Amino acid sequence: MNSKKIILLNFKETRRRSINLWNGIPLEYLNWKPDQKAFTCIEMVRHVLEAEHLFHTVINNRGNLGTYISPWKNLEYINVTHELRFAENYRNDFFSMIENLNELDLEKITINRTEVNQHKKLGDYLNRMVYHEAVHTGQLLSYLRTLGVKRPQIWD
Repeated sequence: MNSKKIILLNFKETRRRSINLWNGIPLEYLNWKPDQKAFTCIEMVRHVLEAEHLFHTVINNRGNLGTYISPWKNLEYINVTHELRFAENYRNDFFSMIENLNELDLEKITINRTEVNQHKKLGDYLNRMVYHEAVHTGQLLSYLRTLGVKRPQIWD
């Protein structure tokens, strides 16, 4: 298995686990948050989906976000299924971009985000993206534990 396939597998497996968790959030808790500064459950789901699109834009621009306007701006929060459906085409476009890379691209393409003093090789940047989702999966597991809600089995 080459680097590109490993990266794609990591994205797919992380998202599979995230979706399993997201679908386990009872509807009555979608708007719950542990404190006033935290994301609600549904806001965190959207944050993960929206951030992937934002990161994809950063990659396409090699670091410059430009005049980015989120497609999620002003989108009503409904439920997890709605969030996933809305993000589906963006996810497919992102995967197409990765599939069209060659192994050298992962090493040679540099993402320069000068606004946050970040300079990363594309392969590194992609791995950091999937880590972002994994961190938020852990946060949502903690939310459900705090609520006393049965947590879906995500470790298989």
